[in-house]
Amino acid sequence: MSIGFCVRLAASAMACVLSTAPLAAQDAVEQFYKGKQISVIVGSSSGGGYDTYARLLARHFGSAMPGNPTMVVQNMSGAGSNRAAGYIYSVAPKDGTAAAAIFPGAVLQPLLSDAPVSHDPNKLIYLGSANSDVYVCYVRSDAPVKTFKDVLTKELIIGASNPGATTYDLPLLLNSVLGTKFRIVTGYAGSREMTLALERGEVQGACGIGWTGIETMHPDWFAKDTIRVLVQLSTKGHDDLNKRGVPRAEELAPSEDDKKVIRLVFSQGIFGRPFVLPPGVPAERVAALRKAFVAAFNDKTLRAEADKMQLDVDPMSGDELQKLVADLYDTPPRLVERARQALTVKAQR
Repeated sequence: MSIGFCVRLAASAMACVLSTAPLAAQDAVEQFYKGKQISVIVGSSSGGGYDTYARLLARHFGSAMPGNPTMVVQNMSGAGSNRAAGYIYSVAPKDGTAAAAIFPGAVLQPLLSDAPVSHDPNKLIYLGSANSDVYVCYVRSDAPVKTFKDVLTKELIIGASNPGATTYDLPLLLNSVLGTKFRIVTGYAGSREMTLALERGEVQGACGIGWTGIETMHPDWFAKDTIRVLVQLSTKGHDDLNKRGVPRAEELAPSEDDKKVIRLVFSQGIFGRPFVLPPGVPAERVAALRKAFVAAFNDKTLRAEADKMQLDVDPMSGDELQKLVADLYDTPPRLVERARQALTVKAQR
């Protein structure tokens, strides 16, 4: 047997091994998930926007995932979804059978706050985000505040979750940087509870709520002129709101550094509804879960259901989100410190 023949034989064998390796990994993933259940822990109460997106995904995820596992949604509200983030980080099984839908604030809070949390966002594994979102501040039509500029001189009572949630952090940022007079009432588990408080007259409005969620859950608000949108908490804004002339908060920033701080904090809107996995999930399962996440949200059946529910779906891949979070945590310390001060100074008065 010639040396050349042996070399060719060895190369052929190696090519065969390399070509079958992905298939073997896929088969292993399929065998693991067959008959399994994936739990999705939603970091807010049932009936809100995050819960709605998670349940939409759950109805379609199994058909996109090798082994066709069922997906079950559970709610774990508290601490601006940091409770759910902490659970998925340190308690949930690390085998790919548990995920969480958390507020984007739970991703940024450890960067921008001294408040202790039990998870490290840089060590979480990002499954992806269901969409980007534009956060807004809105008020009852009978509130004494009629425009965003009015909040610079008149107090407005708004409902919020807790530090780390956009409903708390974003109005606090506006108070600190722009001098608005939001009086933030905390302790509401989610947007559903804030809505009830608004309807009962306990609060006059809310800030840091995703525009797509409001459109979906309360289309009658705007048809009946029950609610007025004051401002967009977004660097680009939403097309519909831009056309209506709803201002962006950044436009009122007094300096370039203030604009940069606002953009840093508002960046969480880019990944409006993140889904995460705990550290330690095997790489081949992570790859399969990420692929199924995007496939499920792009599936025509899910899209048709989302359209009927008036849900905006624009998935961001897990790889892309992982890099974005890493880049945010590489923000120059000067800007991070400025943002941290903006998110704490009012709380200390």
